[in-house]
Amino acid sequence: MAEITAELVNNLRKKTNAGMMDCKKALTEAQGNIEEAETILRKKGIAKAAGKADREAKEGIISSYIHMAGRVGVLIEVNCETDFVAKNENFQTFVKDLTLHIAAANPSYLQREDVPETLLEKEREIAADQVKGKPANVVDKIVEGKINKYFADNCLLEQPFIKDDKIVIRDLVKSKIAELGENIVVRRFTRYAVGG
Repeated sequence: MAEITAELVNNLRKKTNAGMMDCKKALTEAQGNIEEAETILRKKGIAKAAGKADREAKEGIISSYIHMAGRVGVLIEVNCETDFVAKNENFQTFVKDLTLHIAAANPSYLQREDVPETLLEKEREIAADQVKGKPANVVDKIVEGKINKYFADNCLLEQPFIKDDKIVIRDLVKSKIAELGENIVVRRFTRYAVGG
């Protein structure tokens, strides 16, 4: 098996526009064979989806969901490229699934970039205090793991989908991009809870 180098991952990324982790996983699965890895990404729809990510998404819908006899409500804006896709039943079902997910999973942020740095520093400090006395390299790995767990708990795009916890919301969006052939962007959401 060929070594999966950063250069190899980068080359595949340039060819497919897929994310670094997706490229690394595909190369590992293909035992370092770049052509085979590209095929794996294409089969999963990731290369196709990533290629559409730069296209402008100005159409779309705003959807709502009211749950638990009016005690929880969600509003979401999801954009696509054309009015045709915005009216597509598949797209609308996907958006409705996102509102259900938000009602159940209660994310605080859309993506990890939205989490304030001051909050992350506090989380890092707490995590480091919990593993005091261990070697520095171990502490760093544990802290990084806890921060990634924080993102998975609090950022919509990082959360495991409530209907299928083997897929995170970001990958669910990518699969819809591949399926519908247009860039799709979850723009924003708000979750309301009575007394919350």
